[in-house]
Amino acid sequence: MTNIRSLLIANRGEIACRIMRTARRMGIATVAVHSDADADAPHVRMADRAVRIGGALPAESYLNAAAVIEAVRKAGADAVHPGYGFLSENAAFAEACAAAGLTFVGPPAAAIQAMGDKARAKRLMSEAGVPVVPGYEGEDQSPETLAREAERIGYPVLIKAAAGGGGRGMRRVERAGDFAAALESARREAQNAFGDASVLIEKLITDARHIEIQVFADRHGNTIHLGERDCSAQRRHQKIVEEAPSPFVTPALRLAMGADAVRAAKAVGYEGAGTVEFIVADDGTYHFLEMNTRLQVEHPVTEMVTGFDLVEWQLRVAGGERLPVGQDDVGLTGHAIEARLYAEDPYDGFRPQSGRILRWRPADGDGIRIDSGVAEGGVVTPFYDPMIAKVIAHGADRAEAIARLVAALRATSVVGIATNREFLIDLLASEAFGAGEMTTGLIDRWIAEEAGILDAPRPTALDFALAAVAVTMRDGGSWFRSSGRAHCPITLALGDERRETVVHFERGRLAGVSVGGEEIVVERASLRADRLEFAVDGVTRRVGVLFAGRDVHLDRDGKVLVFHEPDPLVRPPAPKDPRRIVAPVSGVVRAVGVVAGQAVKAGGMVAMVEAMKMENALYAAIDGVVTAIHVAEGAQVAAGQLIAEIEPDHG
Repeated sequence: MTNIRSLLIANRGEIACRIMRTARRMGIATVAVHSDADADAPHVRMADRAVRIGGALPAESYLNAAAVIEAVRKAGADAVHPGYGFLSENAAFAEACAAAGLTFVGPPAAAIQAMGDKARAKRLMSEAGVPVVPGYEGEDQSPETLAREAERIGYPVLIKAAAGGGGRGMRRVERAGDFAAALESARREAQNAFGDASVLIEKLITDARHIEIQVFADRHGNTIHLGERDCSAQRRHQKIVEEAPSPFVTPALRLAMGADAVRAAKAVGYEGAGTVEFIVADDGTYHFLEMNTRLQVEHPVTEMVTGFDLVEWQLRVAGGERLPVGQDDVGLTGHAIEARLYAEDPYDGFRPQSGRILRWRPADGDGIRIDSGVAEGGVVTPFYDPMIAKVIAHGADRAEAIARLVAALRATSVVGIATNREFLIDLLASEAFGAGEMTTGLIDRWIAEEAGILDAPRPTALDFALAAVAVTMRDGGSWFRSSGRAHCPITLALGDERRETVVHFERGRLAGVSVGGEEIVVERASLRADRLEFAVDGVTRRVGVLFAGRDVHLDRDGKVLVFHEPDPLVRPPAPKDPRRIVAPVSGVVRAVGVVAGQAVKAGGMVAMVEAMKMENALYAAIDGVVTAIHVAEGAQVAAGQLIAEIEPDHG
């Protein structure tokens, strides 16, 4: 039994909830911390106690180490679990916990420091005999030196934040002409995320696999690995889908990479859970990328194929216990795949979304696990990562795991905010994923080549018909006529598409729907609570329905279509004014690229707004002169807020 009695989780969202589940099972009391934006969040309600630590911005709360330590004191906890992100790889925070007499559920501060500096980590790994990616890790951070080193290494190269990971401060550069702008962007993001703008340059190994090895060590000298995870399905270096075991890794390669991962952990005196990440070429050669000194987002797939609870192991090892198994006791059973369900719009450049979740109905069933930190009626704010949930499936083999995961995504209903659910389904159903041929650059190449996986869903005439039927049946409908016949005209719009529909009833029964003159024979339909059941061509189907004002949300076949019934008394919105630059999302202004009185060209960058770990560049739509700047760098802005004004150049 671990000696930890009360555990404060210095995090939020799904990882805080996931840690609490294990702690509760182990009889450990839990303490949540929260920002003002998370006062009523699920992780706060789930904990035994909760402490406010500051404002909505991460720097004011979850990144405020002093506030977290003070919360531990107030709550009387004796241990801290940092989760992932925020302070999880902050050596100073680990030291502060130790100085306060607390158990830090993670590696020693020295190991965090050694691996947190990516340049130093590469040197340590090279000395330990672990193969590393060719690159530059020097102290000279002048733009001229970095550009010269990139030329020496040879394009394409990867700029990486030296002090962090998770894709932050990382930029792919294909040619010398793009280097300066990419370096500036990477440094800005690295400074904002990690408080350190220094970078390193690496040779970009294209069409490679991203394979990571889960390692675990205790303070008694025992270090083992738990096999690999394949994280090659990425977009802009952000992982989307992860699986274990990898369809690419052979038993011999697993043995070699596992041995190198254990060697890497021992080289820095590691304790607890960690992940050694490798980039693997098509011929099976591999190089060390970095070590994440924390629990990974994708740890559930390892748990599902090994049967081990990694959080329980973390707590026991932090309490001084030995690892419960040796290397020979580790086996992999079946296959597991995890998909990250994000509040983002894949059909609008994966732009993060914020807003209220009107419906949240996660799937369940054999082999399905949902790790989430949201609740129906809750709000996804612009201040943190936009992940809603992790949907994980386990099967006897890879094909079964894929099939179960696709079915779970289709059955998981999230309405009220745009998500990447349909994109995930299309990705999992793609030929490349099914064949186990995903590489780190493939999704970005699909996007660049407009390969079809990101084609926005187009509503069919049947979709419009079902939305119209739902409207007429809402609250019992108003279609009764003494003649026995009723014709209900309804105008519906979805984006720029607008259709005139007419729902026909005969003697109280649905007879059909006209959509823009096209006749849809809907043989019968009934609306019960939030589900519309209908029959077409003798086949009965069901779709989810949710009404919000004059909007009708139709959840069908893994996609949500939001139809709007225009109010004839309300004027349509005015077209966008090219003279006004407005924030597309709520976020923080990270850069203002112009000053009042400056001439700009159409396509020139005016400002940069960061929201949910993504930079959104705002460009001038016209040639002209900047007449006013309404924000400053570091300012918090709301979606639609005026950023700058431009007077057109009439010359």
